[in-house]
Amino acid sequence: MRAFAELLDRLLLTPSRNRKLQLLVDYFRATPDPDRGLALAALIGDLDFPGVKPAILRAMISERMDPVLFGLSYNFVGDLAETISLVWPTGNSGAGDGLPLAGVVDQLSRVSRSDAPKVVAALLDQSTASERFAILKLVTGSLRIGVSARLAKQALADLGQADINEIEELWHGLHAPYADLFAWLEGVADKPVPQAQALFRPVMLSNPMTETDYPKLDPADYCAEWKWDGIRVQVVAMNGAQRLYSRTGDDISGSFPDLMQAVNFEGVIDGELLVGDPQGRTATFSDLQQRLNRKSVSAKVQAQFPVFVRCYDILQAGEDDLRTLSFIERRKHLEAFVADLDPTRFDVSRFVPFSSWEELDEKRKRPPHPIIEGVMAKRWDSTYVPGRPKGPWFKWKRDPYTVDAVLMYAQRGSGRRASFYSDYTFGVWSGPEDAPELVPVGKAYFGFTDAELKQIDKFVRDNTIDRFGPVRSVRANRETGLVFEVAFEGLNRSTRHKSGVAMRFPRISRLRWDKPTAEADRIEVLQSMLEG
Repeated sequence: MRAFAELLDRLLLTPSRNRKLQLLVDYFRATPDPDRGLALAALIGDLDFPGVKPAILRAMISERMDPVLFGLSYNFVGDLAETISLVWPTGNSGAGDGLPLAGVVDQLSRVSRSDAPKVVAALLDQSTASERFAILKLVTGSLRIGVSARLAKQALADLGQADINEIEELWHGLHAPYADLFAWLEGVADKPVPQAQALFRPVMLSNPMTETDYPKLDPADYCAEWKWDGIRVQVVAMNGAQRLYSRTGDDISGSFPDLMQAVNFEGVIDGELLVGDPQGRTATFSDLQQRLNRKSVSAKVQAQFPVFVRCYDILQAGEDDLRTLSFIERRKHLEAFVADLDPTRFDVSRFVPFSSWEELDEKRKRPPHPIIEGVMAKRWDSTYVPGRPKGPWFKWKRDPYTVDAVLMYAQRGSGRRASFYSDYTFGVWSGPEDAPELVPVGKAYFGFTDAELKQIDKFVRDNTIDRFGPVRSVRANRETGLVFEVAFEGLNRSTRHKSGVAMRFPRISRLRWDKPTAEADRIEVLQSMLEG
């Protein structure tokens, strides 16, 4: 357990991607089975302890510490697991030196809710502060240490000098603690045979098109398609099994039973999941969010937000792997393949005709549908290569929208930002001109430099007017406040927000220290964008 706790501490404090990779490789190489496999499962979010919930942890600490004092501590630290690990009574800390990670996971996996306080308390009592932090992070399932599933798999590839795409293709047939995977990577066993019947194929990604890119490219070598604002998916139907995967390989089939009923083929399709009807309307991303991450979907929700796949590519047809074919050849296969599918659930992405990059640029800026966020340019001769190769595919998104908004609330960050207020909620003016009020329209936590973060953090601390746990309300009126220039990709109507709008991918593009808060934008500006 101590080695895993040390790994988390180092990953948390290491901003460098390459250094994180080396830490993971070193840990996997030095740690025996099954601990290293369970650590891997924890890093990618593949461990679950249903008997232990955050509410239980709060109740446990309230029995050992003044709740008001804990509330103040939590407000300062900003992370539940870290706060409890620091304030937990330390009478027996370290008594359990050498406690294996596998033993901790086994106890947490088997514990019932009624026994959870006793079992978790015993583990914390015999642990050091860093071990307590690791245990509590396991329990809450929110590591937030800057390690994605892709980064963890890259570390595995580096460990065994393997191709990460091989690991991606195996992944859905593997289970923690991944002993057979590690044995193969270390050269002591054969490559694992996938057990899953409908395996995910690593997706091919694009690079952003820049002003320095397209002058070097011959437009005759490329086709163009509209880039729709949904989510990238892969529909896999092989050996009698059907799966719907996100671009990162997460199985999201359960959220879309209506779509899965129409998957009556053998093959692998790459496309965009959208709400609406291929022959009629295409709804907004906020409508699609009504379907995402649902464990069960009622017939009413399915009828209100029907989904379909706009097909971009085909990776496999029956037993034939088509990824080594050129895009133009795959496109012919795709059109013939989709012609036999349910037209209310599948259609083929249309080409955007153009003869020059300037012509395509004009179409990019003025798409024919509000749910289009740009264009894709793909080489006719490109094979389907997993990852993000430079050159074959480009995404050319619309220029972002911008508004001037006022900072209203700030929340502590996590990891190396845990001591800063780095998550910002901002608003625009609404109501009568002589008595306006700010209404929240979005939240952002990136787009600024480290130096600017320190400036904003100081402003938040100097202008706090109220506190709500880790959140601070800051002074924001017609005379005082901080104005952000906020860039965002799109805008949707929202009944959940007082403003009636929701931004897509907002980010801070500029700090407007020079601009009076009274001159920030009004809600009518966003409403006019929405209507447009």
